[in-house]
Amino acid sequence: MKADARESSPVLEAYDLEVTYAQTSVLWIPHLTLHEGERLVLIGPNGAGKTTLLRVLATLQKPSRGRIVYRGHVLDRRRARVYRRRVAVVLHPPPLLDLSVYHNVALGLYLRGMRGATVRARVMEWLQRFHVHHLAQRRALGLSRGELQRVALARAFVLEPDILFLDEPFSGLDEPTRERLLPDVRRNLEATGITTFLITHNREDALALGDRVAVMLAGRICQIGTPQEVFTAPVSVDVARFVGADNILPAEVVRATSLTRVRCLPEGPELLSTRRAPKQEVLVCVRPEHVRLADESMSAQAPGVDFEARVEEVVPLGTRVRVRLRCGGVTLSALWDYVYWQTSPARVGARVILHVAADHVHLLPSP
Repeated sequence: MKADARESSPVLEAYDLEVTYAQTSVLWIPHLTLHEGERLVLIGPNGAGKTTLLRVLATLQKPSRGRIVYRGHVLDRRRARVYRRRVAVVLHPPPLLDLSVYHNVALGLYLRGMRGATVRARVMEWLQRFHVHHLAQRRALGLSRGELQRVALARAFVLEPDILFLDEPFSGLDEPTRERLLPDVRRNLEATGITTFLITHNREDALALGDRVAVMLAGRICQIGTPQEVFTAPVSVDVARFVGADNILPAEVVRATSLTRVRCLPEGPELLSTRRAPKQEVLVCVRPEHVRLADESMSAQAPGVDFEARVEEVVPLGTRVRVRLRCGGVTLSALWDYVYWQTSPARVGARVILHVAADHVHLLPSP
């Protein structure tokens, strides 16, 4: 989507949505808007209510109360039937039929009254786009997990829906398969401009695909905004922890001017922040990838404070390493590329100079 999602027309709106089971509220959404052409990614842990919200928005499940508005019209029973023909849903796991790949993808077009060469052209185009055209005559239920997911995606895209709902499209895939499929999904979403609501528990999926990201915890949307807003400026400790801002430290404000100076407690480093302090006692929130080794060029280009720390632990994570560092009474976590770490002096027991840029230091009010 080229324009800011928040400036485009609303396609779908939800008001006062609630789902209750045994008189317990498991989903409560006061208001949610899906804009024309945007990709809204909903993230949250397992059991947060993400799939329930998708099913309600796709009218696969009735809410206990609330209303859904599609292009300015409340979805009553009659309009809901029309709406379902204008949306496509890819569930997890994808419920394909024991037919050929071709007929699984063509089925939705047949149900919409299409026949002949038009169907064949569209089906083969989308099988080609998802790189499964060579499987057109294979039985769908004999395919691998990654092939099944590609067929399910082709079956949804071939309908050219007004809204596309994707439920954990990369879940259950091994990492090489996921890494090949994600750019194909992104490329096809960008090429078509289809308005998309996608749910995932994977933060990297959200960063790769979302124009906006919403964080759901315990059936509530706690924050919604651009990926940059959500991942670098979480609104609460719970959101910060879920989006991977692992360094959450109590601190006190030393000076509040254009750059706020804070001292991490107990006996931790002083840091600078471009954020205004909400009050005298705050929580400092820093993503581990923003804890870097200091060098002259970095300090000159990114205002911040250099400080000394001791390396306590190094945990390899494939292409990255997680480094635990001790500074006074404070423990920090850093996440570095493996190659970056290999060329650094940051071995267990070493003393290193760290730098955290001021625009990467987020401040939250202390509870």
